[in-house]
Amino acid sequence: MKAAELREMSDEQLGLTLEDTCKILFRMRIQAQSEPSNAAAEMKRQRRLIARIKSVRREREIAAKAAAAS
Repeated sequence: MKAAELREMSDEQLGLTLEDTCKILFRMRIQAQSEPSNAAAEMKRQRRLIARIKSVRREREIAAKAAAAS
């Protein structure tokens, strides 16, 4: 999912997507510990998606503070 797509989502949708992505990443990490797999690329994709979601949420937070200050 691209950042532009994430910016179109509501705050609630972002939160749910973040929660789901974190759960998926957690399961992948547990699975990688118990049995060797080649899911390194997918884990990387999930980590980057989490970072993108957090970045969009932070952008919105900063924009809200700027709007409140002015």
